[in-house]
Amino acid sequence: MTQEASKTGADAEVASAVERRLADLGLALPEVAAPVAAYVPAVVTGSTVYTSGQLPFVSGQLPATGKVGAEVTADDAKKYAELCIINALAAVKAQIGDLDRITRIVKVVGFVASDSQFTGQPGVVNGASELLGKVFGDAGTHARSAVGVAVLPLDAPVEVELIADFA
Repeated sequence: MTQEASKTGADAEVASAVERRLADLGLALPEVAAPVAAYVPAVVTGSTVYTSGQLPFVSGQLPATGKVGAEVTADDAKKYAELCIINALAAVKAQIGDLDRITRIVKVVGFVASDSQFTGQPGVVNGASELLGKVFGDAGTHARSAVGVAVLPLDAPVEVELIADFA
């Protein structure tokens, strides 16, 4: 479920400090996920970058589908939220060139496709928030919404948006 680090040789020398911290956690940025509709993965206005909702794609595939609390466990969904935020960071990097330019993670919005009785959305979205804290330290603390929804695109269990300031 994680996107394994594969930095070697010259790639490791040019990796940003953020990407090195991800690698230390056994993670690496993927290619930016192709949009599934009429939108772009991220946009910049001023010194802020906004991502579109990112799904937990791994090599172009969803690792699971369905509702959290039914077909998907809360623990697995938390891992998928982490994948979403990794995909969001890839979209940010494509816009600003270097994740070390991020000065603050402003807000995370997490959507959790939820069974009607599931109320653990905040715990699921912690997968994204906790990773941002590990990677960005104090600059990774952020405002957040964790919202339960009936269904997400492609029947994904989790979708995450990111807003970040950069210099």
